Amino acid sequence: MSRRKMLYEGKAKILYEGPEPGTVVAYFKDDATAFNAQKKAVLEGKGVLNNRISEYIMEHLGRMGIPTHFIKRLNMREQLLREVEIIPLEVVVRNVAAGSIAKRFGLTEGDALPRSIVEFYYKNDDLEDPMVAEEHVTAFNWATTQDMDEMIAMALRVNDFMSGMFAAVGIRLVDFKLEFGRVYDQNDMPRVILADEISPDSCRLWDANTNEKLDKDRFRRDLGNVTEAYAEVARRLGIMKENGSVTEEGSPE
Repeated sequence: MSRRKMLYEGKAKILYEGPEPGTVVAYFKDDATAFNAQKKAVLEGKGVLNNRISEYIMEHLGRMGIPTHFIKRLNMREQLLREVEIIPLEVVVRNVAAGSIAKRFGLTEGDALPRSIVEFYYKNDDLEDPMVAEEHVTAFNWATTQDMDEMIAMALRVNDFMSGMFAAVGIRLVDFKLEFGRVYDQNDMPRVILADEISPDSCRLWDANTNEKLDKDRFRRDLGNVTEAYAEVARRLGIMKENGSVTEEGSPE
C-alpha cells in the first residue's frame, strides 16, 4: 500500500490510485465514527465485513441493471472501483421512523412510514450534512433536475431489492444512505451511477422479530457488540461461515 498514491482518506475508507486509468482502489478501514466524527473508535474486522457485504449488494444490483462503480473485490479489505465525479449529495431512503426523521416530526421510532421517503442532504462535514430541497440542489448546481430524477428512481429500485433481500433473512430495512457519481462515456455526456458503499455503516438494519439493531446505531448508542452485529448480517446473507470466518469466494448466487 505504501507504494501506491493515496488520493483521499475518509472516515471509513482510503482511496488509492487504481492500476488502470479511470480506476481507484478502495481500502476499508476498521475505523468507526459517529456524530460528525466527534465519537471515534477502531473496531477490529469491521472493514473486512463492510467490504464483503458491500460487494455482495453491489454485485446483485449490477445484475439487476443498476449501474454502479463497483468492478471487483481485490482482497478481504479492498475493492477495484470505477473512478467517478462524486455528486455532493447523500440520498437517504426511509421506510421506518428512526433517527433524525423521528426527532424532526415527533414520530415513534419503529413505526412504518406511510410510504418510502427519499431525502437529500448536502455532503459537507463542516455543516454537518444539512438536509436540502430540490431548489437548493439546482440553485447551487450540485445536480440537475434530471440527475435528481435518476437518483430517486435508482434509490427506490435499490430499496425494493434490498427490502426483499433482507426480509428473506429476517432483517428489516429501516433506512439507508446512498451516494452517486458521474462518469463520462465516449460522447462526453455525463451518466449518473451508484457509488460509495452499502453496508451496516450506511443502513439501519433491525432483526425482524426482536428489533435488535444490527448496524452502526450499536456504536452511536453505546450498545456494544458492533462487529458481532455486522457479522450476523454477513452470516444471514451467506457471506460468513457458521464458524465465524468470512469467505474469500465471490458472492453466492
